[in-house]
Amino acid sequence: MPRLLAIGDIHGCSAALRALLDAAELSDGDRIVTLGDYVDRGPDSCGVIETLLALEAAGRLIPLLGNHEEMLLGALRGTYSLAAWLQHGGVATLKSYNAKRLDDVPAEHVAFLDRCLPYYESEEAIFTHANYVADEPLNRQPADALRWQSLHEHFPERHASGKRAFVGHTAQPDGDLLDAGHLVCLDTACCRSGLLTMYDVRTNESWQADITGQLAPL
Repeated sequence: MPRLLAIGDIHGCSAALRALLDAAELSDGDRIVTLGDYVDRGPDSCGVIETLLALEAAGRLIPLLGNHEEMLLGALRGTYSLAAWLQHGGVATLKSYNAKRLDDVPAEHVAFLDRCLPYYESEEAIFTHANYVADEPLNRQPADALRWQSLHEHFPERHASGKRAFVGHTAQPDGDLLDAGHLVCLDTACCRSGLLTMYDVRTNESWQADITGQLAPL
């Protein structure tokens, strides 16, 4: 049976992302939901987007929009403070592109971020970047909940669909994913000396790698 895999906040950790993809040994039909926050803070946002573009071209990727992509796009278009974006990790993103200005980010990469989805729903699970309102259908979720609200601000009950939820955004400082049964948080803080996590939604198998691409013991 094809697998449905989810990956938490990548934040420029391209070596960790490649290590997880290699470890998973992807087969035909496998799909990957990336939960957003591909850019900022870590060393290689450019490399992360290149890897995601390759997955998209192969028909494997379901990319969600994170708050850091929202900030980048807003800074590019004048709807979000450039200075605020730079303070929240944008300096590392520009460095990864050898760019002095945000306009130097390749148009192909910007177009990819524009294509990212606000949420995703499969037969067995729902996926958002940050959070959700439990009694609202996904197509009526507030943007703030989907991309900005941490689990510390609000820890939701099971979603009205009855499906398990997979989220990121709220960093787990010890590198362990948070499994509350009805909700799994996959932001394991790779860019902050933690780990990047990939999770098989159907078997509950997981893989982790650090910022250097070293796999963690299972």
